[in-house]
Amino acid sequence: MKFTLSWLKDHLETDASLDQITEKLTALGLEVEGVHDRSKELAPFRVAHVVSAEKHPDADKLRVLMVDTGAGTLQVVCGAPNARAGMKGVFAPEGTYVPGSDITLKKGVIRGVESNGMMCSKRELKLSDEHEGIIELPDDAPVGAGFADYAGLNDPVIDINLTPDRADCAGVRGIARDLAAAGMGTLKPLTAGHLDTTPVEGRFASPIGVSIAAPEACPLFVGRYIRGVKNGPSPKWLQDKLVSIGLRPISALVDITNYLTFDAARPLHVFDADTVKGNITVRMGREGETLAALNGKDYALDGAMTVVADDERAEALAGIVGGEPTGCTEATVNVFVEAALFDPVRTAQTGRRLGIDSDARYRFERGVDPAAVFAGMERATRLILELCGGEPSDLVVAGAEPNWKRSLTLRPGCVAALGGVELPRERQVQILTDLGFTLEGEDAEGRLVVGVPSWRADVHGEADLVEEVLRVHGFDAIPATPLPRETVLTRPALTLKQRRVALAKRTLAARGLSEAVTWSFLSGPVAELFGGGELGLRLVNPISSDLDVMRPSVLPNLIQAAGRNADRGFADVRLFEVGAAFRTPAPDGQDTVAAGIRAGAAVPRHWAEKARAVDVFDAKADALAVLEAVGAPAANLQVTTDAPGWYHPGRSGVLRLGPTVMARFGEIHPSVLETLGVKGPVVGFEVMLDAVPLPKKKGGTAKPMVQLSAFQPVERDFAFVVDRKVEADKILRAVKGADKALVKDVAVFDVYEGPGVGEGRKSVAVSVTYQPTTATLTDEAIEAVGQKIVAAVVKATGGSLRT
Repeated sequence: MKFTLSWLKDHLETDASLDQITEKLTALGLEVEGVHDRSKELAPFRVAHVVSAEKHPDADKLRVLMVDTGAGTLQVVCGAPNARAGMKGVFAPEGTYVPGSDITLKKGVIRGVESNGMMCSKRELKLSDEHEGIIELPDDAPVGAGFADYAGLNDPVIDINLTPDRADCAGVRGIARDLAAAGMGTLKPLTAGHLDTTPVEGRFASPIGVSIAAPEACPLFVGRYIRGVKNGPSPKWLQDKLVSIGLRPISALVDITNYLTFDAARPLHVFDADTVKGNITVRMGREGETLAALNGKDYALDGAMTVVADDERAEALAGIVGGEPTGCTEATVNVFVEAALFDPVRTAQTGRRLGIDSDARYRFERGVDPAAVFAGMERATRLILELCGGEPSDLVVAGAEPNWKRSLTLRPGCVAALGGVELPRERQVQILTDLGFTLEGEDAEGRLVVGVPSWRADVHGEADLVEEVLRVHGFDAIPATPLPRETVLTRPALTLKQRRVALAKRTLAARGLSEAVTWSFLSGPVAELFGGGELGLRLVNPISSDLDVMRPSVLPNLIQAAGRNADRGFADVRLFEVGAAFRTPAPDGQDTVAAGIRAGAAVPRHWAEKARAVDVFDAKADALAVLEAVGAPAANLQVTTDAPGWYHPGRSGVLRLGPTVMARFGEIHPSVLETLGVKGPVVGFEVMLDAVPLPKKKGGTAKPMVQLSAFQPVERDFAFVVDRKVEADKILRAVKGADKALVKDVAVFDVYEGPGVGEGRKSVAVSVTYQPTTATLTDEAIEAVGQKIVAAVVKATGGSLRT
């Protein structure tokens, strides 16, 4: 939102300096992004008089001017078609930086003729896009005077970063109101000059009627017919205001609507009444209908868009942009002025779908003042009559003003309780009253009953009233109060669950995986590949058509990222992400998952080691490393083969603690990779961090003290012949359970299938480490433990010891 200091003073009677105003604006929550003072940029430019203009001796389109700058007469070579003797224009001397051309002038020779400086066009001074000729000033312009001072361009432009909830400050009037409440001046009444909202008496009945066919999209429409207008350039004061904020003056009628849009946050539209066919109707668009808009583009309409139409066609997109066929031109004689309320949601959706950003849409989608429709019409009428002449009709009204009135209660002590500032009741009432709130009395409990003004749709509760009081009083007045310390001992800022996220990331990074951050949503077809696509998880308003479902798994985004890397020549990829996966739209349907993928070669090409591709055991190792790091009882986990369908059925597994799924891992199914357009092999894992049980004892994830034995460990190898469908994990668990005190470690070192073990059977060889803690093991003790191990495996698997 941009405005000039003088424009602000149209509404605010103040003696405050520019620095005081900008500082207060930021303190009020209207953050000042910058102040552009054009007087410094335009300081070198002067009003000059062209004494003579002769044809260049060596160029038909150039003229040699003798220019009186007030400080002497200089020779300037100029190519503007309107350069002539006797005119007054804007001169830039040697050494001047020209902002519109981004050059610094130097004395030069053009086609053999010396040139000292430049006569400037509007585009060269960034006043407009006009560049067909140099600026022409009135005959009474003082030669030698600074152009910025003469043209009123020495007015600082203030640019504020407006938050979406402050729709009232999308107009200078709202900004002035806030400053007045903060003690920076007095708000001027809407009774004089160009602020006058006094009703204008109509002199005839409007020949154009108005009706509303979609009241939910347009609750109120006010129109007025004005005949006999003369549409030409707007006066200098109005053009200066628009140019200062970057708008291009077009004509008096259009400039008036733009002025009121920024001055009062009250967008309006003016139709050329002679091009309107019949009456005006506000309705929804129709399939196949099109609109030739004022921005020179054609738009296809549909039934979700609100349009302002006549009896033949749509003439405007409601609250967004008008149509070219009914636009005002210099030939316009009769006009129909529109002031209306349009639904913010429909306006935003239509503008977003069609890609139209307009000043009107900016305000309507945030919500304009519902009580200012008639006032906006009266101001527009008075300005049109003043600048264009004409005769106004009676108002034409369709619909009714929405019921915006509401009252809230405020406990005076709540300002101190919520904001920490002790303010007298009278001061609180004064602040709210200055902001436009009304004090309607007190209820039986002594609470203030406060009426909310029509322009503050963002105020809904007591906390909002407290915020308004604190904001105007000054957030810097809130005392810095230390939080009470309940104990001298510090407490961790993060919970154990929060620390687990960092532990998982650190572990995976240490294992050579790179962290990725991907979208929390993906396309519906991809979501279905990973068990998602539920209707409740589909986005109503996605940022892209292929990102329309909340992700059921983190893996698809990582797999697609690996594919993009492979397409660019990086086939060996290791990625992980710790983030949310979504099962259902319910509050408890979201899981925190540490997921990762490995693609390409597990071991790079090397003369000393055989290369191999990634496999299921790489993913299993990653999953187990994460589980161990976050405190899961890794030794007690069971491995099952019921992994989801996006994993390869014969090369995947699930890590469980009882019935609880702790992790899934395996090779990604080839059909899934083919659908995603990714070349395999790719392995992945998903660790459910929320499923890891919290420690029952004090100390959290702290590891127990290491118990070192003074006695020599003993290693023994066993080979068991079992059915080929028996998992190795079942053998390992049986070995560990044979003697939990003595068996320290067990690992598979060989698996054999073939002659000697029988059809449909396999040999699994394990290495077992015994670690005594009280005495050195004797041969008898070693033999006894071995018999326990064999018996336990035979019982668990139905196999036998291989001899």
